[in-house]
Amino acid sequence: MRLLRPLRLFLPFIAIGVALVVFLAVGFFAFSSNSGQQQYSMGACDAGINTSDGSQVAGATIDTLSDEQRQNAATIIAVGKQLNAPPRAWLVALATAMQESTLRNINYGDRDSLGLFQQRPSQGWGTPAQVTDPQYSARTFYDRLLQVPNWDQQPVTVAAQIVQRSAFPDAYAKWEGLAASLVGQVGDVANPTGCGSPSANLPPGVAKAAIDFALGEVGKPYVWGATGPNTYDCSGLMLRAFESAGIKLPRVSRDQFNAGGHVPVRDAQPGDLMFYAYDRSDPTTIHHVFLYMGNDQMVEAPYSGQNVRVQPVNWDYKELVPLATRPGTPSNTA
Repeated sequence: MRLLRPLRLFLPFIAIGVALVVFLAVGFFAFSSNSGQQQYSMGACDAGINTSDGSQVAGATIDTLSDEQRQNAATIIAVGKQLNAPPRAWLVALATAMQESTLRNINYGDRDSLGLFQQRPSQGWGTPAQVTDPQYSARTFYDRLLQVPNWDQQPVTVAAQIVQRSAFPDAYAKWEGLAASLVGQVGDVANPTGCGSPSANLPPGVAKAAIDFALGEVGKPYVWGATGPNTYDCSGLMLRAFESAGIKLPRVSRDQFNAGGHVPVRDAQPGDLMFYAYDRSDPTTIHHVFLYMGNDQMVEAPYSGQNVRVQPVNWDYKELVPLATRPGTPSNTA
């Protein structure tokens, strides 16, 4: 009894110590799980360039797809139309097939994965003959996608992951730009991402004010880190242009990418920001921003040794990010 009484006195301290150890262990696990992963919150409209690995493969643009890839894309779209699935479902299916098989109907894969969508017979997707039939595999993908609650309100990468249960859940997002191009050109659908809705237009007068300011600075030298009034770098010019229009932007180009709603670059309107990135699928590699003026023209502060200038937009430039930003609009428009 003499031994138990002192022990009872220390029990509260022992309990606190155990709780503290558990708390620290959980915190360390959470930190370890999240460190090294790019955190990028995005709504249904904010897709197309986020990826954890930033990898690229051949056939990454619509112009470089092979005949086989184009035919398989056409099949996926045709099946979607037959099922009366909306164009956004076609987009999710195309991005998924591009990630899983690069839009090729392959007869191999991880474990028993086969076909365009790398569906596994052992997991109930169908027989090997069925999952390597492009029409069957596309139909089965759509069937499962359309059963997901609110799938059309999810980012492409999330909707695809729910169906596919991939070991690389962020990988699908990098193909949305290509998938949107295919839906637009092959499926003949305008604005397939649904990002350019009227509610996402710039506030009245903002575009004109920002463009007028930037044009007024043409001829002034580029100086890295400068924000005016006599010299500018690329993001410094955008900062002051939109400041003159009553909109506050972050200081650097990578952050300016997230300063508004996103639209496909081909749907850009005057006043939208457009970007160059070393890896166009990864927003953390953005290194340049410029202001779209309409009629295939842009105004920019380019680089050291050059002045603020007006230039034609090179729509085929390999570093052009597939999404433009519309400052002053909600970041998750849909």
